[in-house]
Parts: sequence; C-alpha cells; structure tokens
Amino acid sequence: MNGYAKVRRPDPCVMELVSRMAREPWTDRPACVHPVLSAVARVAHDHSSSVGRRELLPLAPRFLDTNRVGFEPSARLVALCVSTALTSGELLPDERRRLTAAHRTALHLLGSHDSPGGTARWWLPVLSPLKCSEPFYRSFIATEQAAEAVAITARAADPDVRLRSLLKLCLGSQPKPSCSASAQKSWS
Repeated sequence: MNGYAKVRRPDPCVMELVSRMAREPWTDRPACVHPVLSAVARVAHDHSSSVGRRELLPLAPRFLDTNRVGFEPSARLVALCVSTALTSGELLPDERRRLTAAHRTALHLLGSHDSPGGTARWWLPVLSPLKCSEPFYRSFIATEQAAEAVAITARAADPDVRLRSLLKLCLGSQPKPSCSASAQKSWS
C-alpha cells in the first residue's frame, strides 16, 4: 500500500497483470512500464471500486514497453495528471500550491517555461551536473506528483469513469513502442 492508497489490493492490480504479460516476477512495479505511468495506474486502482478495477484490466497490454528514459515522458504524464486534478473540483490551498508548482516544473522540462517552479529550483541545478537529475525526477519527484494528482482526481464525482479516462489519456500520451527488427522483417 503506498502513501496515496485508499485500500489494500484485494484483487490483482493492472500492473500485476502487466508484470505477468511481460514475463516479469509478480509485482505492481514492472520494469517494462514507465515508473510514472505505473504510479498513475496503481493509484487509479487503489481509488476505484471493485467494478472499476476490473474495467482497468483490459488496458494492460497498452502498458507494455512504455518505459522510456528522458524528461519528456515523465513531464508529459505529470502535466496531464496535474491539469486534470486542477480542474476536477475543490482543492485545499496547499494541494493547489503543490500541484501548480509541479505543473510549472513539468512545463519547464517540456520546454515551455523558462524557469522551473517548486522544488525543481533547488534539485535541478544541483543534480544536472551530476547527470542524475532525470532519474531522480522520473523515479521520485514525478511519480509522487502524478500519484497525488490522481488521488485528488479520485475525489471528484464518478471516480471510476474519471480515473479510467485519465489512465487512457496517459497511455495515449506515450510514444508507441517500436517494433523489433525481427518483427519488422517478418512484415517485409
């Protein structure tokens, strides 16, 4: 159970199904899935009803091979989740401040803002010369920001529909996995 979990998982999470499809050990953090996308799926699962959880399972194949390195995939997911949360209803002032800062950082990393917002003002200049800013953002900052945004989105009316829609949007924002050379040869 993570910090944003509402319930313990009584039935398989979509990420656990993906781990089996990818022939990885049974886990809710399969290596083939982008960590931010995986965090979004886990929180969506945790805040869905039993019926809503079952409706997430058909999305499993779309998660395969989404793990990409670089700021862009992580920042795109954070921007999408945060913008959804900011429009989903009432937020506490502290939540609005954190999400706005997360959104500004994501937009900066996507190249549409000149200066980073929030805590990125501190960690980005320090970690960039060490070449560890992207893994730090992708594995820690972006996953927490996206998870908080999804948990906030779940508070709105009809959470199952909203969470499934958000998850589909997140999946749609990911670059399509490229075919392997052997698969491309079989088509020629």
